[in-house]
Amino acid sequence: MVDVTALGARVASSAVAPLVRRLFVRDGPGAGLVDRPVRISALVSFRSEKRSVTPRDVDKVAAELVRRALAAAGPRERPVDAAEATAVKDALARTLARLGEITVEDYEAVGLGPDRFARELRTNVPLSPYGLGEGGLLLYERLLHTASLHILNFLTQRSTYIARQQTVQTQQLARLVQAVDVLLERLPSQSAEDAGFEERYADHIADRYGTLTIYGLDAGTREWPLDTAYLSLEATRPQDGRRDAEYSAIAAEQVLAGHDQVFLRGVAGSGKTTLVQWLAVTAASRAYDHGLTHLIGRVPFVLPMRRIVRPGAELPFPGDFLRAVGCPVAGEQPPGWVERVLRARRGVLLVDGIDEIAGDRRAAARRWLRELVRAFPGNLWLVTSRPSAVPEDWLAAEGFGERALTRMSQDDVATFVRRWHRAAGADPAIGESLLRSVRTTSELNELATNPLMCGMLCALHRDRRGFLPQDRRSLYEAALTMLLERRDRERELHGPDGARLPYAVQVQLLQKLAWWLIRNGRQEMDRAEAHQIIGRALPALNLADTGHEEVYRALLLRSGLLREPAEGRVDFLHRTFRDYLGARLAVQEMDFDLLVNHAELDDWEDVVLLALAHARPREAEYILRRLADSGHARGTLLAAAGLRYVAEAEPGVRKRVEDGLLTHIPPATFDAAQELARAGGDLVLGLLPGPEEVDPRTAVHVVHTAVGVGSEAALRFLCRFRDHHGSGVQQALAGAWHLFDRDRYAREILAHLPRQWAVGVSTADDLRTLRTLGGWEDVHVRGAYRVDDLTELIVAERLVHLTLDAAHPVEGLAWLSAFPGLRSVTVLTDTDPAVTRQVPDGVKVQLPAPDSFSRPQG
Repeated sequence: MVDVTALGARVASSAVAPLVRRLFVRDGPGAGLVDRPVRISALVSFRSEKRSVTPRDVDKVAAELVRRALAAAGPRERPVDAAEATAVKDALARTLARLGEITVEDYEAVGLGPDRFARELRTNVPLSPYGLGEGGLLLYERLLHTASLHILNFLTQRSTYIARQQTVQTQQLARLVQAVDVLLERLPSQSAEDAGFEERYADHIADRYGTLTIYGLDAGTREWPLDTAYLSLEATRPQDGRRDAEYSAIAAEQVLAGHDQVFLRGVAGSGKTTLVQWLAVTAASRAYDHGLTHLIGRVPFVLPMRRIVRPGAELPFPGDFLRAVGCPVAGEQPPGWVERVLRARRGVLLVDGIDEIAGDRRAAARRWLRELVRAFPGNLWLVTSRPSAVPEDWLAAEGFGERALTRMSQDDVATFVRRWHRAAGADPAIGESLLRSVRTTSELNELATNPLMCGMLCALHRDRRGFLPQDRRSLYEAALTMLLERRDRERELHGPDGARLPYAVQVQLLQKLAWWLIRNGRQEMDRAEAHQIIGRALPALNLADTGHEEVYRALLLRSGLLREPAEGRVDFLHRTFRDYLGARLAVQEMDFDLLVNHAELDDWEDVVLLALAHARPREAEYILRRLADSGHARGTLLAAAGLRYVAEAEPGVRKRVEDGLLTHIPPATFDAAQELARAGGDLVLGLLPGPEEVDPRTAVHVVHTAVGVGSEAALRFLCRFRDHHGSGVQQALAGAWHLFDRDRYAREILAHLPRQWAVGVSTADDLRTLRTLGGWEDVHVRGAYRVDDLTELIVAERLVHLTLDAAHPVEGLAWLSAFPGLRSVTVLTDTDPAVTRQVPDGVKVQLPAPDSFSRPQG
């Protein structure tokens, strides 16, 4: 028998090359330049509009390859019989047909090499149906390798590939020159001491912030590499300064691209701290290919407010930044280094968690920020907070522009869930099952709004084999059980560090620590304070003979909920767990008046809601009545939000709360609509007026409210407005597509709207969906895109206005001539002054000024 592993090499190149060429379209005249390399699938002849071969011809190519290989072996050395040769031909044909499906670009394929490219072709091609034996499998692999080698060789010889590669190399060189220019501008002459320390500090930043904690993996937590785990969310900002105008979204990591100073709001678990980590690591990476030129050559300083604000202590000056956050290389810092960095305008100052300091310290924090900004102008600043911790435009006088992190879209949720299950090594089918549950169950849909809650849902769904809690309290309770009780038992850990504490004892002690932090407006405490709280509780827990240090160590090391962010300091792993545990103890201690008296404070909002979830019916009714009768809007809305957390309430109390909510319906502004949606959830949908009951301006605010709710019920409510003639309503409905299930929203709402309103697209699937609707006139392309997708999937005759994301600018615009009806192209630069450029066929390209997102006219 012939050596099958050498058989492919015995098929002459002169025989294989013509067969491979039959699979691809011929080069046309001209260089065929586009701004990016093309996908291989776009070159395949049996997928082009003018096919030179059909899918059946792929079978013929495979059959010919097998025939020639067997002929080269000779009749006496055939490795397979006739039946298996047919099976090899079928498997090879199916694999070669993958050329019309893969999204690999030509230059990427060449970079893979023949072995990895062959593996790429084999992806999603199961071989078991073909029944290949050992000889047949080896023959299939050798012929696939041979074909792959010739395919890659063919790609490199195409004139368009060569021209494109020269263009790509030119563009890469231009970007490198730009990066060098930026570095030369931002890197003044440094002493060897400064340069050496800066390199060690950058390594520290990468090590300290280069991983994320993912809740629920291994029934606890696991560190996940930041570059793999980071999920790019969106940040919104008001258009033209009007708070009730439609919002324009940008990628969160781009918030500092067009504005040096940004105040970013986001709810608990929405990803604020993760974004801070990502920006810090990216700035410190000393890499220049991330496309964020504003971060090149800069030095990040991560300043968590809960760490640097100490009782009775002043906020740190720049020279004390590293020491204040417990940086281990602070002692090596050259004198005056931070000040030199800031004077050179190279700093990226990431101030995380204004909401995590006591209210009476926030004014001092604002003065501190103002003085630093004025003393060291030209640096980048990002300050984060929960939404209502401080008033609107809190830092506007200091030159900060405001942004807000959006809730995760359904696409974001799907991406997170799939990544989580891949990181956990779980069956992907489990993740798909969870996604179906989230999409079809309104309670779960309301919970899956940020990375923290999505991670908990993933963990519990896998841990409970598909059974999920349907409300927030049950979700936290299940998470606590998993973290505090089952984690060590299932890992067979028996408390070598500290005492072994029963579940109920752990919960009681953690509650006391949490409630003390909440009452004192603190995010962390001294270790000595934690020891005192634990020591006072031990006698009542029948642990008087156990040392408080031993108990403290057990809670710190085994619970998974406490951590020591710095020597001598302790806090909760996430504020959400602190609020949940503190609310439990507040109910046990019957501190209901204390809860209501603090309800106006943002820090206490979640505590009040979770206390309502824990309270018995009469206790919950008392809290709801007091909130509804508080006389301030926040109390009324908090009562409405709390009604969803209460299992049982007397009808009179429910009516009292709903009557109070009615005073806010219909909402008068965009902000009021957002607050109403956040507080009322699905409850508010039954109270909102229909399209025929309100004037056009109010109808817009009603639609924004339902969009803010974002549930299945909200989608059904919005269907009532799809035939509304108001331009504001139609514009709001078109802009909300990305917040719901894309396919269903397209069928039930977009299909009924005039095609003139702007819709955002993020993927090729979005473009395909619009194509099924007959195309769209105004398309806003968000994020990275391929020119091939735009030219192939947008209905060319329908497109009138095109908006492109500045984070991923095009290098050339010749491809715009593919759209004969195109009148304007807006490139959201967010940095350059407004200019107008001419592109092929007289199309105008409008580059708006910073902070301007208005549609250019004509």
